[in-house]
Amino acid sequence: MVTVLIVIAYLLGSIPTAVWIGKTFYGIDVREFGSGNAGATNTFRVLGRKAGIPVLVIDIVKGTTAVALSYLSAFEYGTSEFVNLQLGLGVAALIGHIFPVFAGFRGGKGVATILGIVICILPVSCCLSLSVFLIVLLSCRIVSLSSMIAGLSFPIFLNLVLKNTDPILMVFSIVVALMLIITHRKNIVRLLNKQESKIQLFTAKNKS
Repeated sequence: MVTVLIVIAYLLGSIPTAVWIGKTFYGIDVREFGSGNAGATNTFRVLGRKAGIPVLVIDIVKGTTAVALSYLSAFEYGTSEFVNLQLGLGVAALIGHIFPVFAGFRGGKGVATILGIVICILPVSCCLSLSVFLIVLLSCRIVSLSSMIAGLSFPIFLNLVLKNTDPILMVFSIVVALMLIITHRKNIVRLLNKQESKIQLFTAKNKS
């Protein structure tokens, strides 16, 4: 049963929201434009809010739905087995988002999906990190930098501020932070070269 749930979680994560919405409604593969990433940020950049908002929401829901599959298991809620299954399902969905079987294994960076996963499992730490993301974004208007700093703050909030003592959750929080850094490798290069693009906040995207 657990194996089946893990596979389903991976398939949920593999739903290439940005690719399907771009191709279906705009005739565009967002991976061929902008940053080349099949995620919400690049969708906002290439296609605007009307496409970006649904992609963002669905990618978050993919993470929450994958974690919610844990309630179909025989494990009792709140037990270590239940939490470990939630983590496993979340990781499976994240891998699916980054390497989607339905889109040639070329997916997104997983920021929105991570948000959906973590807000279900560790809501307090998630909300604190989300606050960091918003503060940095409002300050610099660079989504990649905001995402990485928020990701790095996650294990700090969980383990140092909230005093987590569960080693599995500790490892998970560190893995989340590292994965955000790894998937943003190209962004880091652009940041160092001062070439990373900024988003326009509170303004409509004009598309000719």
